[in-house]
Amino acid sequence: MNFTGTQDYIATDELQLAVNASIKLEKPLLIKGEPGTGKTMLAEQIAGALGIPLIQWHIKSTTKAQQGLYEYDAVSRLRDSQLGDEKVKDISNYIIRGKIWEAFASEEQCVLLIDEIDKADIEFPNDLLLELDKMEFFVYETKELIKAAKRPIIIITSNNEKELPDAFLRRCFFHYIEFPSEQTMEKIVSVHYPNIKKQLVREAMDAFFDVRKIPGLKKKPSTSELIDWLKLLMADDIPDDILKDKNLKNSIPPLYGALLKNEQDVHLLEKLAFMHRAKS
Repeated sequence: MNFTGTQDYIATDELQLAVNASIKLEKPLLIKGEPGTGKTMLAEQIAGALGIPLIQWHIKSTTKAQQGLYEYDAVSRLRDSQLGDEKVKDISNYIIRGKIWEAFASEEQCVLLIDEIDKADIEFPNDLLLELDKMEFFVYETKELIKAAKRPIIIITSNNEKELPDAFLRRCFFHYIEFPSEQTMEKIVSVHYPNIKKQLVREAMDAFFDVRKIPGLKKKPSTSELIDWLKLLMADDIPDDILKDKNLKNSIPPLYGALLKNEQDVHLLEKLAFMHRAKS
């Protein structure tokens, strides 16, 4: 299997190399990068490109590692026993498979996405070390050893909200998705909007990257926000010259709500525009 990107996903040579190296080494691929740079989408595109199933496990702050393996529903079993239900005699009826179990049970190789692992408790990655390394785990309630029928391709994403343990990092192949260059960004835009006016793209891209360069921004606009902004610009038929640099120096971009996500950044751009007008 060899991943080379897809028609819907522009993967740089470095990213393709990282994906294929992790598959060859049979190690999880740990992907980091700014929010909105396509980390989660990568797993979807790998599965689509290779024609294999995708199993997604989206991590929350309350997620426990055990939930990825299985959960024992003791409450349901107690209730059924009180009702005299015959199925209580078989404890396996109350074992709920987690996403890792689903991936291990798949008869064909699949892609397992563990999304935003840094949202969970700091011990979460360590609690999965053995299972992801050995590709097996033990179900104590049923005395079963669950082994992966086919080793899944594991994609793990992180937004760097927490440092991950060294022992966990040693078992991963790491890649940081750099923010796309203007040339790469143009290719990404053309995938989403093949018929968009080139002049609009040029002016919007100049404005977008100028906003990202402003020091002090709490949250820089990302790729996904540029895509949303362009969609609105096309829908509202904003004239290209509105986006030219000389206008942006005096006012913040039109439909800025697609790019800026907090009031501090809006106030910062308004202040810079006011200061420039005062100098003029």
